[in-house]
Amino acid sequence: MNTQVKKVVLAPMEGVADALMRHLLTSLNNYDFCITEFLRIVDQLLPERCFYKVCPELEQQGFTQSGTPLRMQLLGQEPNWMAENAVRAIELGSHGLDINFGCPAKTVNKNRGGAALLKTPEDIYKIVLAVKEALGKDVVLSAKIRLGFDDASLLDEIVSAITSAKADQLTIHARTKADGYRPPAYWHFIADIVKKYPIEIFANGEVWNLADAHRCIEESHTPNLMLGRGALALPNLEAVIKDNQQPMPWQQICTLLKQYSELELIGDKSFYFSSRLKQWLRYLRLQYPEAEQLFSDIKTLKNKDEILTLLNKSSTNSL
Repeated sequence: MNTQVKKVVLAPMEGVADALMRHLLTSLNNYDFCITEFLRIVDQLLPERCFYKVCPELEQQGFTQSGTPLRMQLLGQEPNWMAENAVRAIELGSHGLDINFGCPAKTVNKNRGGAALLKTPEDIYKIVLAVKEALGKDVVLSAKIRLGFDDASLLDEIVSAITSAKADQLTIHARTKADGYRPPAYWHFIADIVKKYPIEIFANGEVWNLADAHRCIEESHTPNLMLGRGALALPNLEAVIKDNQQPMPWQQICTLLKQYSELELIGDKSFYFSSRLKQWLRYLRLQYPEAEQLFSDIKTLKNKDEILTLLNKSSTNSL
């Protein structure tokens, strides 16, 4: 089977893939588009400031600084409010609209949001239908799901609901909510869906390198990928997969970490700087042995100047 990749999308990783991370990763890669962290919809039309907070790129016509289009993601369970807020997202400049049916967080699920809706495909149908009718046929509507909540027994019904409601694209994270993020990803389930439903499908889960990408395409039978944690562990992963680039050397990673730190410290989340940097290093050490030592050196530090000094030292030592 041809394992050539067609489209690659950056995943909506809550608490991780914010505007700064999207800026850095899209400057290194040629993603077809990015999906934002979710905007939680409950029982009202949210003010514009809420949309700009999740997607500040709306101030730039919905593009990152490197020109990658952004698509806003909404999470909620009330069809009419989801539809109204979807219209607002498009009016503000979102390039299409994505609906979250995959978030495994307990706080979200207990309020019937995210993956909890995988238990009731009829509710998924109502939400997607209301949003699609409000947006019209010319606006791309996508959805992100898991294989199911406890198991994959309802997967066919879930996908049938989404396609019957006229969604344009579907991303399938090839694990259930119960699986969490534990490997493996069950890509073969996606292949069954690809055969049966005429919708553009993106495979997601456990793609960490070029070999994983080829196996995922072969097993899922779709040439479209969504990259999540793998894009954090190897920052130029899309370029490695799609453009035959070599993985970034550690020296370049150090430069990227310094750039991230400097931009984070002047941003509105500077208070969380040390914890966010450590979070990224946890992923980087999966691909870079040097990141393990840097993480060990930084993990007990909270002083920003000390952390920046260590980053500079690590960069110098890598020369």
